[in-house]
Amino acid sequence: MARRFIGSLLAAIAALGVTTAPAQAAVDFTGIVALNNCSGSLVRLPSSAATDKALVLTNGHCVKLMKAGEVIVDQAVSRGFSLLNGSGTKIANLTGTKLVYATMTGTDAALYQLNTTYGQIQQQYGSRALELSASHPVAKTDIRVVSGYWKRIYSCQIDGFVHQLKEDAWTWRDSLRYTSACNTIGGTSGSPIIDNATGKVVGVNNTGNESGGRCTMNNPCEVDAAGQVTVRRGINYGQQTFDFVSCFGPGTTLDLALPGCKVAKP
Repeated sequence: MARRFIGSLLAAIAALGVTTAPAQAAVDFTGIVALNNCSGSLVRLPSSAATDKALVLTNGHCVKLMKAGEVIVDQAVSRGFSLLNGSGTKIANLTGTKLVYATMTGTDAALYQLNTTYGQIQQQYGSRALELSASHPVAKTDIRVVSGYWKRIYSCQIDGFVHQLKEDAWTWRDSLRYTSACNTIGGTSGSPIIDNATGKVVGVNNTGNESGGRCTMNNPCEVDAAGQVTVRRGINYGQQTFDFVSCFGPGTTLDLALPGCKVAKP
């Protein structure tokens, strides 16, 4: 998981030479952002209005390596994001002023609120936000993992779902497992996982088993409902995001007490 920051520079540079299958026109770099250490995306809820302050999705570990059980809510911050256009060219600097939510417990996700609205971003830069899907994705769905840090798109399918994904001190539930074509590298942490048919975000990329280790840092393992452990060397994973849709009220206001909100709470 830690390799999803910048990881081994030599490995990352070497990996840039690997050609990936081109994404369909529906999925490009529109709405994608780059952080100083990770990737991310400009996202909206199905009910978001143009006047709402915009949200950026990335990983909890892109905020910091959080303790198991730690949850951050509504923390004032100042963090910059580089907004890309469809071809991957930087078109704006965006500023996050609030860390709305972050955790590495149950999921590995963070949501920042910007000081600008969706409408202002659309008007000033011609960029739209990606919509968070409100539905659980299904296996064999064609997906794109879009990295703003490397300006690179990975194309594969959802291979299946993991009851529990364990890495060092952290446990994530119902994680997405990719087919081997999504050989994500350091710096791809926080990349949105996009359903290629709908263009909606179904998850956020966060880790992979690098060397075949069992449940250790950079070597997550799968644990099924019966407690059986499986290690898949070279396979990468992401965390679903549909749960967050039920945790926001009007105006992109987080409300963890809302019915259906199942993410970890402070």
